[in-house]
Amino acid sequence: MYVLGIETSCDETSAAVIKDGTQLLSNIVASQDELHEPYGGVVPELASRCHIEKIESIVDLSLEKASISLEDINGIAVTSGPGLVGSLVVGLSYAKALSYAKKIPFYGVNHLEAHLHAIFLEKKIEYPFIGLLVSGGHTSLYDIRGVGNYTLLGSTVDDACGEAFDKVAKILGLGYPGGRKIDEIAKKGNAKAILFPRPRLKEDDLNFSFSGLKTAVLNYCQKLGKSLSEVERNDIAASFQETVVETLLQKSLKALEKMQYPKLVIAGGVAANSRLRAAFQHMSKEKNIELFIPSLKLCTDNAAMVGALGYHYLVAGQKAPFSLNAYATTSSSQASF
Repeated sequence: MYVLGIETSCDETSAAVIKDGTQLLSNIVASQDELHEPYGGVVPELASRCHIEKIESIVDLSLEKASISLEDINGIAVTSGPGLVGSLVVGLSYAKALSYAKKIPFYGVNHLEAHLHAIFLEKKIEYPFIGLLVSGGHTSLYDIRGVGNYTLLGSTVDDACGEAFDKVAKILGLGYPGGRKIDEIAKKGNAKAILFPRPRLKEDDLNFSFSGLKTAVLNYCQKLGKSLSEVERNDIAASFQETVVETLLQKSLKALEKMQYPKLVIAGGVAANSRLRAAFQHMSKEKNIELFIPSLKLCTDNAAMVGALGYHYLVAGQKAPFSLNAYATTSSSQASF
């Protein structure tokens, strides 16, 4: 079964072709980093317009690279939420048009669920396992027992860790995308130079909080009362990053102990962070935990994960109605995740 995946939840226009749920035949991703860099973050209106301009050519290129035509496609999987509604509408509308014109069933995929199943394109993993989702808009821990069978164990009570990375990068004058910039300069800094406060939640609480940490970085920079030197900027970035990674590690270990699972899957854009990957790999060896992190190309937003997850719903005979709407958050009635 060939599934065409379409992803436009934020500022990447992506299309992919997946065969039988695990074979990646193509995965085209068009980034908008240069478009949004002058603004220090994603501008929703600009993102939506760019998706409109690119989506047809990106879908055509994904089919071309997979060496198949639209007539060979058996199903379409498209991100319907959560995300920027304007961006989502572009991909969803395009998927509906293809579905209607070619009489191909389509399914609206939850973006977060797709991230947590991206690893299945590269590894075979048996359920159940703990899923740690770390991205610009979400930081959550899940008990995952199968496709469509999840329990939320904890989530952020304020800023997501990816959002904190972007805001701290702005404080340090690093530009956009912030997470990548901090990762780069933190390699040259001393992670023990500054002891930033850890979020003070109850010991058994699996929720996250990063707003206080972001504010602590801002206050530290303001107290210096001068322009930051390169060494100071590197040390602040490294110390901030270390605090975030340490927090994610502690919460993940608590979730693993609570559920008594030996397996952890990390997904989302922040999973591309080099310090996070190294720290969790060290933890997995020390604690005898099976750790699974997708390759870098599958950590950021992409249509491959959408098509791979959508396959399971489509092969089960599920399809979305043309009345399906895009939704911004998982609190929407359309959100099945």
